[in-house]
Amino acid sequence: MLDVRGLKKVYEGSGRRVEAVRDLTFTVDAGELVCLVGPSGCGKTTLLKCVGGLLTPTAGEVLIGGRRVTGPPPDMAVVFQEYGRSLFPWMRVRENVELPLKQKKLTAARRRELVADALASVGLMDAAGAYPWQLSGGMQQRVAIARALAYEPRVLLMDEPFAAVDAQTRADLEDLVRGLWRQRGITILFVTHDIDEAVYLGERVLILSSSPTVVQEQLKVDLPADRDQLHTRVAPRFAELRTHVYEQIQAAKRGTPVADRLVKDLTDTPPPQ
Repeated sequence: MLDVRGLKKVYEGSGRRVEAVRDLTFTVDAGELVCLVGPSGCGKTTLLKCVGGLLTPTAGEVLIGGRRVTGPPPDMAVVFQEYGRSLFPWMRVRENVELPLKQKKLTAARRRELVADALASVGLMDAAGAYPWQLSGGMQQRVAIARALAYEPRVLLMDEPFAAVDAQTRADLEDLVRGLWRQRGITILFVTHDIDEAVYLGERVLILSSSPTVVQEQLKVDLPADRDQLHTRVAPRFAELRTHVYEQIQAAKRGTPVADRLVKDLTDTPPPQ
């Protein structure tokens, strides 16, 4: 479903050149949930923006279902970390969820059906008439997830979506995502800096090197399909897998990392007059 081939991204500006991603190659099968982890500043967000068609790679290509990505694909949705900035505070929950559907040639009745189904899936039917600012952070992120589900994507990108919520809410959202994935069979690429989260959620974990980034290892997570916060996280095999991922990331840090803030500096700095 998702095929990344020799992806390279170089940022240039103000006399500086930062090679954020050097040579990334990996695939994600249809209906697979793959988590991606790596050292801070290794280029995870750059990769996701290239996959989502929001950035043009310097070299290499991304294919979705065999078609090359040259812009945001019509069968892909993204859930961002900063849910508060991705929801419109003056729109009610149902309107936020429905908004992307207006890009599709759907009847109003079909849009209402998709919105209702998505909100029910994330347990927010009772909040359809509320405004985002009336909801907790966890509930706002559920709205963002519902909006992505309503769009009926074949591929769902999730960029550290639970980094801004508390630990208890995070656990609930992890179980929500894994449950929705099993029910709907969506292909998910989940980017996280949390090693335990990657092992708990994923069928595979892609471990990235320090920037300039390559895939350091692809780890198959051989945990049972049925997972829960109480038993899975104390299982000996879970501990072995998380320890292995941690060791690999520490090894990656012994490279020469380039901080994401350098990339941000280059992209935010206006060109010389």
